[in-house]
Amino acid sequence: MLLWINGPFGGGKTQTAHEIRRRLPGSVICDPELAGFGLRRMLPPELRGDFQELASWRQGVVEVLDIALTKHDGVVIAPMTVTDSDCFAGTVGRLRELGHDVHHFTLLAQRETVLRRLRERGLGHLLQRVTGRRPGPREESWAVRRLDHCLERLREPEFAEHLWTDGTTVPKTADRIAVLAGLTLRPNNEGALRTRLRQTAVGVRHIRLD
Repeated sequence: MLLWINGPFGGGKTQTAHEIRRRLPGSVICDPELAGFGLRRMLPPELRGDFQELASWRQGVVEVLDIALTKHDGVVIAPMTVTDSDCFAGTVGRLRELGHDVHHFTLLAQRETVLRRLRERGLGHLLQRVTGRRPGPREESWAVRRLDHCLERLREPEFAEHLWTDGTTVPKTADRIAVLAGLTLRPNNEGALRTRLRQTAVGVRHIRLD
């Protein structure tokens, strides 16, 4: 089974994926973004654009996830923002055509909620802690520039199932995904402080400086 977790940048995809992996024995995270950044770094800086426009990225993601789903005995989790219909058909749709059990979820939130999360996550949060100021759009310029487009596109029916996350926590979002996918997660017995520290560590590990 594949759990593809979609949503805007800063929408909680990575944290939710790691929460599910933590509480679902045998599950693994296969992050399509890693392949994208690798391909992007191969190009001269002036030629670097949206790696999702590269046919090699789409084909590579499908090939690798096909291998993982065929040979790994456990749930595969792919946290990845996809808003283009052709790209969605060429990745999520193609994996379904190959016969895989694909459950797609889009995490949504109000614009103000996502902006707050962007300020708090990873590099932005560290800058605020060190400098005492709230980071502006420059530190998260790509995510901020794409936010309105993402929120508009991802509300479309083709990107269901939609899960609104404004008033809930990452563990509860993971619980909802598990129920909808017919999975059973281990109970979340982690305290608030430990959860915060673990989520901060996840955010730091996924800081992108490209």
